[in-house]
Amino acid sequence: MDLQLTDKIALVTGSTAGIGLAIARRLAAEGAEVIITGRTEGRIAEARAVILAETPQARVRGVAVDFGKADEVANLLREVPRVDLLVNNVGIFEPKPFAEIPDEEWVRFFEVNVLSGVRLSRQYFPLMLAQDWGRILFISSESALQIPQEMIHYGTTKTAQLAVARGLAELTKGTGVTVNSVLPGPTASEGVEEFIKKMAADGKSKEEAEHDFFRNDRPTSLLQRFISTDEVANMVAFLCSPLAAATNGASVRVDGGVIRSIG
Repeated sequence: MDLQLTDKIALVTGSTAGIGLAIARRLAAEGAEVIITGRTEGRIAEARAVILAETPQARVRGVAVDFGKADEVANLLREVPRVDLLVNNVGIFEPKPFAEIPDEEWVRFFEVNVLSGVRLSRQYFPLMLAQDWGRILFISSESALQIPQEMIHYGTTKTAQLAVARGLAELTKGTGVTVNSVLPGPTASEGVEEFIKKMAADGKSKEEAEHDFFRNDRPTSLLQRFISTDEVANMVAFLCSPLAAATNGASVRVDGGVIRSIG
């Protein structure tokens, strides 16, 4: 299927590994010009090499940025003044008991997970409206609807993303711009590997830890395994395309059936 993304300019935040890199790879393969971001030039170079190894003709460049720092985000906006596709993927998470999460951690999570997308959308959204075409996606999580007890601060920021995305979508009436959220379920990304190590008891294998995770923490999963990053990227690429023009203001699940609600 031709997703008609040739010559579109795409910015994918947090794209040197995991879901973000998978999205960048998919968009580059579809012919989009892709800007990737990471915290270091080294990680950006590694990610760019991965993309070019798969798609030698890809047009891909990177900008080093820490999305927890407003001045670095401002620099990114200067270096990338306009885009056609904005994928707000960058995010942080960490399991921690609620009573042990200080104010500073709540602020840091909102700064990276929520305000990063707000700051970028504030620049690119009006430009998309002016050209009557564009796509903004927020990579949220099933945790936005089922707040995990082991990281309430993370789940709260994921819910906030849904609100921002829906609010922006309300401003697109009658235009060629869409704003949607994607809700992955537990995904086999770099961060999840570390998460499982922390959650696993001593002496357990990775397979045993994964089995226990779905039995105890995500028993409603119909997939009963971690989702691949490519499975998430496929949905994101479609939503970025002109073919998805009728999907707007939606929270699209790629969650392996974890969420039981049909609403």
